[in-house]
Amino acid sequence: MNVMYLWLRTVFADAQLVLLLLVLVIFSAIILTVGNLLTPVIASVVIAFLLEGVVRALVRLRVPHLVAVYIVFGLFMLFLTVLLFGLVPLLVSQITDLLNHAPSIIAQGQHLLNDLPHKYPMLLTQAQIQSVLDSLTSQISLYGQQLLAMLLASMRSLFSFVVYLILMPLMVFFFLKDKEEIVCWFKGFLPADHSLVSRVGLDVRIQAGNYVRGRIWEILLVWAATYACFLWFGLDYALLLSLCVGLSVIIPYIGAVVVTVPVVVIAFIQWGFTSDFTWALAAYLLVQLLDANFFVPLLLSEAVNLHPLASITAILLFGGFWGFWGVFFAIPLAIVAQAVLTACAERMRPDQAIITT
Repeated sequence: MNVMYLWLRTVFADAQLVLLLLVLVIFSAIILTVGNLLTPVIASVVIAFLLEGVVRALVRLRVPHLVAVYIVFGLFMLFLTVLLFGLVPLLVSQITDLLNHAPSIIAQGQHLLNDLPHKYPMLLTQAQIQSVLDSLTSQISLYGQQLLAMLLASMRSLFSFVVYLILMPLMVFFFLKDKEEIVCWFKGFLPADHSLVSRVGLDVRIQAGNYVRGRIWEILLVWAATYACFLWFGLDYALLLSLCVGLSVIIPYIGAVVVTVPVVVIAFIQWGFTSDFTWALAAYLLVQLLDANFFVPLLLSEAVNLHPLASITAILLFGGFWGFWGVFFAIPLAIVAQAVLTACAERMRPDQAIITT
């Protein structure tokens, strides 16, 4: 009890630590209570945060700030237009085709699995294959029901999606254009001396910014490399599968394992145990090795200094709290936690306490 009392006394004796913890409590309460309602605002802040780096680069080239904002926002809108009218229809077409051919794909997969005991009688038995098929059938039925419920829910939220599609670009523009005014407005609620909050905010902005930008480049590179491999071998649904592989890098370690399952299943159903199947999977594994040993060190080596165990723990913890979005923002949230804990530890050192008092 004495140790806890001394620790609390040390924390609450430091006005900077109290202010930092108060800011964290307020923002956490806002996210937990009205976070779902503020999702478009949070997404707009993240997008503007990413585009701000390009704006700063243009400003360093002596482009006026307002002109740089218009240029970057115009490129963003062009990218969004290409995404909505170029890429999305192709993805929808492949998803529709996959759903239409799902019964025949399942039947073909069952046929290939039933042939395995005849080809490899020493490794597999018909009873084992039947057990696998029964398990897969129940899982596919469950996933089908979940997909149907998701589609019905998405139809109900179609109007909200259209509204967000209009409002989010506007919010991104104003976050870019009036960034300084917005930041000054928030600082107006803080005491005159908020150096610790500012330092933690700067540390989070640098590390999280580098991480998010690095991850986006990694997604694009892995997506392009995987799509080229799948297209070269003629794998069905190449665009859809390669997009899933690219997005899987958002969830370190776990994403690559999960997304490998549909890739292997589609390739096996299309080719069986043939040379095409072997070479396509070898190329896919080569891309994964290239990502782990080249893309990640190149793009993320300076971005964040988190131990792999800390990353996995953050994914499990925040994913349990907020589902998909918790997993999506797990590493940036872990960066925030690391920056706060580091700042608190430095402030609570005896030598630091002597200096501040």
